[in-house]
Order: sequence, then structure tokens, then C-alpha cells
Amino acid sequence: MPRFSVIVPAYQVQAYLPECLESVLGQDWEDFELIAVDDGSPDGCGDLIREAARRDERVRPVHLPANTGLGPARNAGIARARGDYLLFLDGDDTLTPGALRAVAERLAATGDPDVLVYDYARTTWSGTAARNQYAHLLAQHGPDVFRLTDRPGLLRLLMVVWNKAYRRDFVQRQRLTFPPGYYEDLPWTFPALATAESLAVLDRVCVHYRQRRRGSILRTTGRGHFDIFDQYDRVFALLDSRPELARWRPLMVRRMTDHLTAVYTARGRLPRDSRAEFFRRAAAHCRRYRCAAPAAAEGAPPRLGVRVRHGLVRLGWHRPFRLLAGAQRLRRAVARHARWLLRRTRRAALGLHYRLQRRLPVRPDHAVFTAHWHRGYAGDPAAIEAKLRELRPQMRTAWVAAPGYEDTVPPGVRWLRPGSAAYWTALARSKYLVNNVNFDARLVKRPDQVLLQTHRGTPLKHMGLDLQERPAAARGTDFARLLRGVDSWDYSLSANRHATLTWERVYPAGYTTLEYGRPRNDRFQHATAQDVLRIRAELGIPPSATAILYAPTHRDYRRSRRPALDPRRLLRELGPGFVVLVRPHFATLEGPAYAADVPQEPPGDGVIDVSGHPCVEDLCLASDALVTDYSSLMFDYLNLDRPVVLLTDDWEAYRAARGTYLDLLANPPGPVARSEDELIEIFASPAWRGPRSAALRATFRSLFCPYDDGHAAERVVRRVFLGDEGAPPAVPLDERRPAPPPERARRIAVPQPAPGPTTAHASHVAIESPDRLETDRT
Repeated sequence: MPRFSVIVPAYQVQAYLPECLESVLGQDWEDFELIAVDDGSPDGCGDLIREAARRDERVRPVHLPANTGLGPARNAGIARARGDYLLFLDGDDTLTPGALRAVAERLAATGDPDVLVYDYARTTWSGTAARNQYAHLLAQHGPDVFRLTDRPGLLRLLMVVWNKAYRRDFVQRQRLTFPPGYYEDLPWTFPALATAESLAVLDRVCVHYRQRRRGSILRTTGRGHFDIFDQYDRVFALLDSRPELARWRPLMVRRMTDHLTAVYTARGRLPRDSRAEFFRRAAAHCRRYRCAAPAAAEGAPPRLGVRVRHGLVRLGWHRPFRLLAGAQRLRRAVARHARWLLRRTRRAALGLHYRLQRRLPVRPDHAVFTAHWHRGYAGDPAAIEAKLRELRPQMRTAWVAAPGYEDTVPPGVRWLRPGSAAYWTALARSKYLVNNVNFDARLVKRPDQVLLQTHRGTPLKHMGLDLQERPAAARGTDFARLLRGVDSWDYSLSANRHATLTWERVYPAGYTTLEYGRPRNDRFQHATAQDVLRIRAELGIPPSATAILYAPTHRDYRRSRRPALDPRRLLRELGPGFVVLVRPHFATLEGPAYAADVPQEPPGDGVIDVSGHPCVEDLCLASDALVTDYSSLMFDYLNLDRPVVLLTDDWEAYRAARGTYLDLLANPPGPVARSEDELIEIFASPAWRGPRSAALRATFRSLFCPYDDGHAAERVVRRVFLGDEGAPPAVPLDERRPAPPPERARRIAVPQPAPGPTTAHASHVAIESPDRLETDRT
């Protein structure tokens, strides 16, 4: 008897079925059977199922002689199921990697409840993805196991069958079956939730719900939508037969009315000549099942507009309802137009304000800073701003940060909201402008202003004018506009000679290059042992754990932005003693945000989500090793002299699409893995922290971190803001004095886990002096 029976009905989904089946068969939890039901499909679904069954004995094919519909096809799968739990998956949807293992572990942790509810993400044909908007209802707070009366909010979730796992003996005991026709999930989902003695939730995306370009069958035009009345009749028949379920009747009446009006008002669902008939039947249903009891389980009463709409439906007033619906559409259209007009008016007013401010004198003691498209106080601009306040306290500094990031701006620094009147005033009248990306294209730099471009690290991938030959990466870049922005630079900050030569070629202009090192890396040289311990404690890293920071970059040639590494699998293979800090690309320091279409999964089981952490330098200090692919963070991390491991599973494709200035495979900063399996092998052996790893990063560090001596920010401030008043020279790494004698060292021990066949020793961090941080390699 397998743990799971995964039931997949298939009808005219031959283009998507292989991916669906593979998403199940490729799971790292293997105790399941896959029941694939060919519902008399006229396309190639039947042959695809037969081929899958020949290749994998876990596939149990079912071939129905004729098309029966989604509900009966699922029933055919249930009849042949042997698993403890039933899971359903439509033929064009997919399971996420590790979904079955996550479900199995949650079931075991909650004592095998009757129903487990998990989350899903909508994935569109264009490649974007968005997590369920009611994902917060799956937060694991309160008792692990409960009944629906304890958490009625679960009924707000999409009423579908494929976001739940059902204990098979519970299904048999409650005699749950799917009816024929459209909307077949209704008479299954609500009874399952309402009658379950034990419910549990899993706050994890387990299903990718595909939004096909031409929509699902429920978005097609036809009389099949009249099936919804029969499905609600079945739901209310259950409520009438079970007195203990009577409390749900008012709620279901309200839900039914909303659902019926949604079907009626949706364009293209009902044939034109059947709309009046549908409305009459909807009115009859609402009158038949109406009850006077309040919908206590629903929470707040509905808004006035909703009550009016429901009243019109119950009365059967077809024309007034249509007039009301038309008026609401008109109101929404007018509101959209008014918002557009308001935005245009505000933009014009701010443009006029900016032009007026440019006529006023420049303020020599004002400086404006920003970084990473206004995503918080971070990067080289933040290090320079902090050093400027230290060396010239009378300077008035301001930081531009988008709403939601204002808390990252330190006390004593003025926060500016992008696009506000104060923002445009500051850009027009501040003498100093500092950024690591581009300012607003409408910025007009005045002759008395000084603009410092700090960039975002050492360039590995092609940048600037080199992207003219990389259309996948350029994405319609206006290179003439780019060069107009470059012409406004007065200074260009460079971390090393490689960066200097690259920036001056791909951003040609008359600026002055400051080859001073990276100011944000000063923190690595000045951090103390207490700083490291404090950061690890704040992040929740156990004292004895080896912390791996996983920071991948994005791919220009992919729509999907899912990382190549499954951190939970890495932890399972390595065993206890490890944690993984996950830092997706949208939170790193390399480019624009990509968070909106990446469904995020909750932390746990040794995985710590640090995507929202404001300071990547702290994450580097807290970790014992970095795993990345092509992120420029690797160059900065070398200042800690801690292991760097590269995961380059798509190096050839990445290099062809984006272009690179270095051959990482020939000269890497540490061990290189070409797959997730190879990465696991590296960390399961001493290779990741051995002598060869140390030699590789020492070579890399000498090339790309020559000036990161802890004084880069001071050099910039003294040159740009103070006019070269005593700027400390940039001393190359190979010309610096040796480290202080051992008796001055203060050691912190990031304690080691007990060695075993699949564990490795954590690094020990030694503080040789207040301005030098190194790793003590064993």
C-alpha cells in the first residue's frame, strides 16, 4: 500500500501532460502510485499515458472508452487507488519539486489528519507566477489539527480539489464522489472540509496551477454552465441531511449568490439567448435556499452594494440588476480614467516644480544618495553616506527609498519618497548625487552638481554597450539614453583594474575613475567577533551550525526564475549541523526586483529566508560558505577568505545569452559543481574547505580585491566631498604589511558539528585586529 495515490485525469491536454506526469515521477519522495486516467481523449493523451506506464511501474494507466467528464474520470481513479491518501492533479498542472515529501512530513507531524490543505501558485502562459492571494490563511499558527469551525476562513480559498490531500478511508467513510458536469469540485470540496474530524494546513506551494492562454473549460461559452445549479443542490442536500452542518447554510447561500452572479456577469460564458433563463434560475435558487439566520462564520456583514445585488437576484429583477451591473462597470471605468488624469496632472505639476527648483542656487552642504532602484539603505552608497556623516557632520544627507524601505534609513538621514516634491527639490538643489544605478531619466544635472556612480560590484556579465550584441539581456535598452546618463557622471568608482578597464570601455565618457575598492566591503575588515555572533543570533542560526549562504543570480534567457538548488534537499543529504540562508536574486545587489512572480516558500527545516534582510554584508559575515552561480557577490565575499562554491548547471547557456568577461570554469574562486548532485558531493567531503579551495580563492582575491583594505569609503569621501584632504592611499593587497602577531588575535569559534559521513566542519573566524577579518583554515 503506497502512501499516496496521485490521480491525474487527462482530456485534450497532450501538450501539457508529459510535464505533469514528470513533475510527479520526478519527486524525491517515491512512496506513491500515479493513476493516470485517459478520459476518452481524442488526442495523444492515451499514448502518452501508455508510454509513461512502460517506463515507470509506479504509473497505473486507466483508459475509459468514452469521455465522461472530469468528475467521473476522477471517480475511476479513486476506485483503483490503494494509497493512504488521495491527491488530485489536473493534466495541465504540475507538482512543485519536493511537494510530496513536504506533504508526507506535514501529515506525519500532524498525526495523519482527514484532510491536509496546501498552497498553490498560478503560472501563466507568459512565464509569470503568483502565489494564491489567500496564502496567509495557511499560516501554521494555533493547534496543528483543528476542525473547520475553528478556522472557517479556509472556505475563502479556491474551491478546488487539487490543493488538498484526503485520507482514503475518510473519503470512503463519507462516501465522497464527484458528480458529472461543470463545477464538479463544489459537491466534493465543501463536504470534505465540513465533515472532516481533523484538518491541517501546509504553508507551502505544492501545485503550479497553469493559466492557459485560452482559459479553462469554465471560461468557454455554452449551456454547460447551467450545471452549477445541480451542484449547489447537492451541497444543500448534504446540509439538510446533517443537522450538525446547519450552521454553514447562511454562508453557503451567500457564497452561492456571489458565484451565480459571477457566472452571469462574466463575459462569454453564457450564450446570449440563455442569459435571461440563467438569471431566473439563479433567482429561484436564492429564494429556495434563503435563510434568516446570520452568516456568523463569514465574519463582517457584506457591503451595501453586495446586499443590493443579492436582493435584486432574489427578487428576479433582471433589468434592474443589469442596470446596476452596468452602472458599476461605468463607475469603475470613470474611476480608472480619473486616476489616470490625476497621475498626469501630478506628473506635470512635479515637472514644473522641478524646473523652478533648478533656477534656485545649489546647496553645497546637501547630498542625495540612493541604491538598487530605491530598495533601501544598502551597498556602496550607504557606506559612503555613513563615512561622510562621520568625517563631515555638518553635511546634510538624504536617502531616496521606496515606501516600505524607509525603516532601513538610519537616524539623522532624511528619507525621500521617490517622485515626491521633496525628491525633485533635492535632485535639483543638492550639490552631490550618489547612486549605484541610474537616477530618474528626467534628471538634468546642473554644472555645479557632482554625480558619483558607484556601480554594483565587479563585472562578470556583459554590461553597458556590450549588451548591444546581447538582445536577450538588453531587453530593448535605449543605448542613446544610456549614454546621455553616462555623460552626467563626474566620478566612476572601481573596485579593481578589471572593473576600471571594463567600465571605461562600456560606459565611455569624460568622468574620472576612482580605483579605490568597494566601500561596502569596509565592513568586512572592521567587523568584530561580537558582531558575527550577534548577527548569527538575530538570524536564528544555531551556534553549532555551518551556515551556507545561497545567492543565485537571474537568467536573462529564462522566463522562469526558479533557482537551480533545492535547499531542503541539500540539507537532507548533508544531515544535521547545516543551515541554508536563501537570498534570491531579487534581493541581491545585482539588478531589478523579480519577487512579484516568484512564489515564495516559508522557511523551516534549516532553511532561513533572508530575502528581505536589508544588509547583505551581515549575511556574508554570518555565513561559513557562499554558494552562488554568476552573482558578483562572489568577488566581495572573497574578502572574508571563506569558501565559495559555484553551481554552474547552465554555464554555456548563460554565457551565450548574457556574455561574460571571465571564464569561471577555467579560473574559479573555489570548487565548481555542474549539478545539484555534484554540489552535494562537494559539501559531503572536505573539498569545499580544503587546501585547493583556499588556493583558488587566494588567487581570485589577489586579482579582484586588491584595494579592499577597510578604507575605501574614506578615500571616496575625502576625494569627492572633502577635496583630497588626507585621503589614505589605496595599498594593493600584495603590498600590505603582514597581519599582527598571534598574541593580538581574538578568536570566535563558530562551533563545529560532530564530524560524520555527510557533515563537514564549520569554519572558525579569527579577528586578527579590529580592521582585519580572516578565516582560520584547518
